[in-house]
Amino acid sequence: MKKISILVPCYNEEQALPLFLEAIQTIISDSAYAWDVLLVDDGSHDRTLSIMEEAHAKDARIGYLELSRNFGKESALLAGLDYVEGDAVIIMDADLQHPVSVLPEMIKQWEAGYDDVYARRMVRGKESWLRRIMTRLYYRLLQSLSEQNVYPKVGDFRLLDRSCIQALRQMRETDRYTKGMYAYIGFRKTFVDFYQEDRVAGASKWSFIQLLQLAINGILSSSIKPLQLATKFGLLVSGIAFVYLIFVLIKALLYGDPVRGFPTLMITILFLGGIQISSIGIMGEYIGRIFHESKRRPSYFIRTHNGKKEA
Repeated sequence: MKKISILVPCYNEEQALPLFLEAIQTIISDSAYAWDVLLVDDGSHDRTLSIMEEAHAKDARIGYLELSRNFGKESALLAGLDYVEGDAVIIMDADLQHPVSVLPEMIKQWEAGYDDVYARRMVRGKESWLRRIMTRLYYRLLQSLSEQNVYPKVGDFRLLDRSCIQALRQMRETDRYTKGMYAYIGFRKTFVDFYQEDRVAGASKWSFIQLLQLAINGILSSSIKPLQLATKFGLLVSGIAFVYLIFVLIKALLYGDPVRGFPTLMITILFLGGIQISSIGIMGEYIGRIFHESKRRPSYFIRTHNGKKEA
C-alpha cells in the first residue's frame, strides 16, 4: 500500500490548527492509502506545540517536529522534507486557505504518472488591492529574470513524489527559495486549479518587510541577471558619458569654456552616483549570500521529534 504524507509548517497557529486537523480527518481515513501527517512547529510562542502534542497522543499517525527556534518557513519546509516517510508528500498551510477538497484530484494526477502536482490559484482570497498588484508585478519580474520557469499563481501547495523529495533534500543552500527549487529540479509536472479560501482564524504572519525580503531572495536565488543588468547599464551610461565628453571637448575648442552648466553637472554627478551605489548594493546582496553559504551552517535544529529529543 502506498503511503502519503501531509506536511504542514506552523508558526503561531493555535487558532487554525485544530480546525485543520479536523478538516483532514476525512482525507486520512481513506483506506486506499497509508497516511501520516507531519506538523512542523517553527518556534511558535502560543499553544501550537501543545496542540500538536495532544493530536499525536490521540492519533499516532499525526507526528510533529519542534524546531529549536523560529527559522522561517523555508527552513521549516526543509526540516519536514527531511523527515517525511511517504511515497508522496502534500505540502499545505494550517490556515485552511489550501482546501482539503483538492487533495483527491492531486492524488489522481500523481497516480497518472506526474511527479509534481502543483495547485494553481484561481483567486487569492481576501487581500488588499495593493498587495494583489504588487504580487502580480513581482511574478512578472521574477519570470523575466529567472533562469527557470517559475509559475505565477502557484505557491507551496502541491503534491511531490518521492523522487522530487530526494532531489530537494540534496539542495542545502542557506538562503532558500523553495518555489524556485521546484522549477529547478524538473520532473513531470502538472497542475490542478483551486479557489484559495480566507484564513479560518488568526492573521497572516508575513509582514510587508518579510514579503519584500522573500521577493528579493527569490530573484537573487534564481538568477544572476541583476548583476548582468548592472554591468550592461553601467556600460551604456559609460558610453553616453564618453560621447558627452567628446561633445564638451569639441565645444570648448571651438567656442571656449565659459563657466556655466552647474545644474547639468550636479544632475549628472547625482545620477552616476546613484547608479554606482545601486550596483554596489546588488553586488553586496550576492556577496552576503556567499558569506552565509561559506559558513555551511545547518538550516535548522530539531529540539524534539514526537516529543523525544534528538540524539
